Amino acid sequence: MKLREIYQFEKTIISFEIFPPDDEEKFKKLQDEITILNKYTPQFFSLTCGATGKKSRAYRTVLEKLKQTIDTDIMPHITCINRSKEEIDSHISFLKSLKTENVLALRGDYPEDSEDFYNYFCYANDLVEYIKTNTDFSIAVAGYPEGHLESKTIEDDIENLKKKISSGADAIFTQMFFENDKFFNYLERLEKAKIQVPVIAGIMPIISFKQLEKIMPLARVTLPAEFKNKIINHFQDKDYVKKLGIEFTSKQCAELIENKVKGLHFFTLNKAFSTSKILDNIL
Repeated sequence: MKLREIYQFEKTIISFEIFPPDDEEKFKKLQDEITILNKYTPQFFSLTCGATGKKSRAYRTVLEKLKQTIDTDIMPHITCINRSKEEIDSHISFLKSLKTENVLALRGDYPEDSEDFYNYFCYANDLVEYIKTNTDFSIAVAGYPEGHLESKTIEDDIENLKKKISSGADAIFTQMFFENDKFFNYLERLEKAKIQVPVIAGIMPIISFKQLEKIMPLARVTLPAEFKNKIINHFQDKDYVKKLGIEFTSKQCAELIENKVKGLHFFTLNKAFSTSKILDNIL
């Protein structure tokens, strides 16, 4: 089922993001985690790729294995940074061969370890337009409730988002956020900008202080002060932080469902525990 059909219903849709394991042992562990998550009847799993477009052969191997071993649909990511047109064409052909219906189109991040990279498409909207013209895929794109790190203002960011929608995107999957008011305000801004495709909330369960230290510099997101202080004050107590994250995100998701959000897309980091506990609390 394609994105434009999936999100036409009033019920909040559940989906999960996973990333490709880099060895067979980790892949087997991921299969165990997927088995747990599948109990919540997700509509699909999205599969990230290297943000810079590297390791495409390994990515294809993982994607093929997942398609062969699980019944739930997979939505692959496609990035254009550090990829030639030939590489993108090859990747699209591969996805067609797997009877892919939905993709998430992203620019991707510039590589940190090298200045020697190249782009055929410089922006996500160029990639979206190319995919739309050459495939029958239903296309998702990224949205940023607090603005992209590279955008000077949220208004500039929404103008960029409008380009992606006008190029053919069917749905918006947001970056993680921890304050629902920021998300609701974002929806109002999109409505004023006449963006009318479904907006799916990106949900990141906090599982450790180390995780926060890693992700916060990479994204423009804010944490509620009380929640942040509790994590900082107990950062050495891993069980406490994980439990706190489950409680916080459960309340966040319950409020989103109450306000009829189209979908919850959980960034699982290939671990089912916290996400499953949250879903037990809200479903």
